[in-house]
Formats: sequence, structure tokens, C-alpha cells
Amino acid sequence: MARKRKVHESSFKAKVAMAALKEAETVQQIAQRVGVHPPQVHQWKKQLLEGAAEVFGTGGRERPEDQSELVGKLYEQIGRLQVELDWLKKKATALG
Repeated sequence: MARKRKVHESSFKAKVAMAALKEAETVQQIAQRVGVHPPQVHQWKKQLLEGAAEVFGTGGRERPEDQSELVGKLYEQIGRLQVELDWLKKKATALG
């Protein structure tokens, strides 16, 4: 019977890679402690180092240019939805 592969969460991988970057323990010790093979720890460490630039780059989440503009649009939408809800309530009582 074949064994199923373990699927590790990204948070677990990040913690293991950060531990490897700190170099407080050897990769062998980390791998033994968390229950993975040492090459896997090396791979996660490499992925963390390669992806670190993207965290601080412009490819991250887009932020609105003007926060007050976004807030204004959201309040406008809330107002429209409240007007629609009031209209529907009036129609529902008129029909019922």
C-alpha cells in the first residue's frame, strides 16, 4: 500500500525556513525536529530567499492612491444600499 504525501501548510514551511535562516540549529536538527527530510528544509529556505524580494517589491498588493477617495466611494455605496432596502421594505408592506 502506497503512503500518501504529507501536505504542509505555507505557515509551517515559512517557520521551518526561518529557523534554517537563523542558523541556531543545523538543517539536520531542524529536519529531525519537525519530521521532514533535510533536502526539503534546504528547498524551503531557498524558496524563502528567492521570494523575499517580492514581498517588498511593487508586485505586492495594490493600495488605493487616496484612502479618503476609497472611503467616500464605500459610504456612497452604503447609502445606495440603504435607500434600496427602504424602498423594498415599503413595497413589501404595500403588497403584504
